[in-house]
Amino acid sequence: MYYIRMARLLRAARYLHAIDPQQERTIESVDVKALVLGPRAQALEPVNGAPRLSRATAALLSEAAIVDERGERRSVLLPAERPLRVVLDDRELVTLMTLGAAPEWLTVGYLRNQRVIEQVDKLDSVIADWVSGTVRVQSHAGEDSHGTLHSPLARSGCALGTAFGDPMRAIEGLEFPPARGASISRSVLLSILETMREHDDIHRAAGSVHSCALFGAQELWLSIEDVSRHNGVDTITGWMALHGVHGGDKILFTTGRLTGEMVMKAAFNGIPILITRNGVTDLGHRIATQLRMTLFGRASNRRYLCYSGLERFDPDA
Repeated sequence: MYYIRMARLLRAARYLHAIDPQQERTIESVDVKALVLGPRAQALEPVNGAPRLSRATAALLSEAAIVDERGERRSVLLPAERPLRVVLDDRELVTLMTLGAAPEWLTVGYLRNQRVIEQVDKLDSVIADWVSGTVRVQSHAGEDSHGTLHSPLARSGCALGTAFGDPMRAIEGLEFPPARGASISRSVLLSILETMREHDDIHRAAGSVHSCALFGAQELWLSIEDVSRHNGVDTITGWMALHGVHGGDKILFTTGRLTGEMVMKAAFNGIPILITRNGVTDLGHRIATQLRMTLFGRASNRRYLCYSGLERFDPDA
């Protein structure tokens, strides 16, 4: 089935340009989507004062010639990872490695989760350009509107988190009351797992990516695939900030592990329930327990582990 699907993707692909005709070429496929918006999310308008955004698009897949274990030559698909330099008021802050499905939302979410900005109305524009591999962010107040990041040469990746300073202080005193906001039943949990099997186009075609998604009960609001789980949660929280969506009754799903930083990002955006197909680190578990958040790990098919926040979970419903 995998090879049949790959053959169909290649036949449906429209070739944009050749990087090396013998080795690798970037393609755009009409069959795959890295970003999916649910009906309710599609109907939302940006908040008043939201910055002007570009709508930059890029190819999601590339094709590479390989030799397999039998010595046979064939083509495989790869996620089209690319660097995105974030420039705020003419100052380079960071280079994010991304698939590029929603660079504007990713940038806003990154700036917000790193506490570079508090509210999106502080920004005038977020303009991404894949020719230069740059997203330029212009604030209303110029350089006085943002703080200082420790390293303008920092890079993002699947395993590379960020040393949080301000966000750690931001969640001090934060606590999620179990009797309010979101709750989850076993049937909703299993429904979310089933839904996410239908929103992994890039993973099915090429592997090597993570999925993140935002749910309201079992209703999908937004799903995103990217090369980094951090990019996924930043993209979702950027979209939330731009559209005035609150996290108190939402559920965050990811295929990546729930580290301390991932849990903190969810907490900072008010999301009390997290689900991962992967594992949970000790720091992620301790933060979630302290904040009374609900964590599910090793969640696949009909199996899962509830690491914390059992009072928000109904296992018998």
